[in-house]
Amino acid sequence: MLTLHGFPYSNYHNMVKHALMQKGIPFEEHIVYPGSAELMTVSPTGKVPAMTTGQGTNISESSVLLDYLEDTYPDRPLYPADADARARVRQLMKVSELYLELPARRLLPAFLRKLNVSREIQKEVHAVLKRGVRSINALASFSPYLAGADLTLADIYLRYALFIPKLVGPAFLDWNVTDHIPGLAGWDAMMADTDVARKVDADHKADTADFMAYVFGK
Repeated sequence: MLTLHGFPYSNYHNMVKHALMQKGIPFEEHIVYPGSAELMTVSPTGKVPAMTTGQGTNISESSVLLDYLEDTYPDRPLYPADADARARVRQLMKVSELYLELPARRLLPAFLRKLNVSREIQKEVHAVLKRGVRSINALASFSPYLAGADLTLADIYLRYALFIPKLVGPAFLDWNVTDHIPGLAGWDAMMADTDVARKVDADHKADTADFMAYVFGK
């Protein structure tokens, strides 16, 4: 059986967890926080998520794990069969990460510790976020999913990539991502209204206290 290493507060952990559950793949969840010696044995960078396969191979990086699941569990695919459509899904995933999640993550430590952020950094982050918004508006169809009629990894990726922009945007930038992407709010509500999403969200909420203890105990 697969083992998913990470913690339920992590949005990247939850991308992979959601895909596992969506595809109906049995797995064990091993709760471990970044930087620990225990995590370093399965993830060379000490980051989550990581996975131990049924053959005992350790792999890490969320996009690698998602591709592994698609390669090894082709039933209930989360990529389209058509190569051009797959490329569009991958582009949406990459944009979600590089231009929404990662720039917003620069503000996360200040958000968690209730610190101020310089106007210069705020402007830098906001500029990259606006590029992400522009790209999602150009690429997504919301009909009803990002790439069309079927749920894909682009939907799962964006759902959890938005977690940090939703936290830090209103707090530091007076900016809410859902106000700038037509159709995003309805899509977001639809994505949340599933048994899989409710389970992931409940586990995320339940892990909050332990995650905060980890952050402030370092």
